[in-house]
Amino acid sequence: QNLGESILYLWVEKIREVLVEKAQSSDPEPDIKKTSEEIDEGDGDDFVLDCQPIHEDPIKMLNYLTSESQEVDEELPPIHHGKPITDRRSTFQAHLAPVVTPRQVKRVLEKLYENKKIASASHNIYAYRIYCEDKQTFLQDCEDDGETAAGGRLLHLMQILNAHNVLVVVSRWYGGILLGPDRFKHINNCARNVLVE
Repeated sequence: QNLGESILYLWVEKIREVLVEKAQSSDPEPDIKKTSEEIDEGDGDDFVLDCQPIHEDPIKMLNYLTSESQEVDEELPPIHHGKPITDRRSTFQAHLAPVVTPRQVKRVLEKLYENKKIASASHNIYAYRIYCEDKQTFLQDCEDDGETAAGGRLLHLMQILNAHNVLVVVSRWYGGILLGPDRFKHINNCARNVLVE
């Protein structure tokens, strides 16, 4: 019946069907998009977030993540601000906070957005990595905030530097001149500088 068709395509389609079937049978909560990949450790209940773009509001996603955790009023971690980098009237500045739970990530982001200058930035790109000792895995996620692929690159930099239990936010104020690929260099340089400090 499938003579002459690509076997790779058939396998991919079959795997997709199985995953869709499994996702529907697990009956997830309504109106929530989950961008996670399952780790096969036998019980099938463990998840690790990957860095797929989230087309919903990042604060809504963090609300979902933190709603399952305990309702503990955690202390706001200290926020360190890096030195700004300016190129062709665009300014980039990194902000760093040590975090150990998704709730702390949410609180730090809310605190940063209270600052009108940061809230009015053209893009607030962020990534975080939290090491989960009980599962020996990382809880990690990123957000581009409209700067295509910048969040993924920032998360990749954090993985290379083996940074963990940290949130890095890079704010970009657009100066009216397109920077091309130089913008990614500036975003990562800001992040690297604040991580090394």
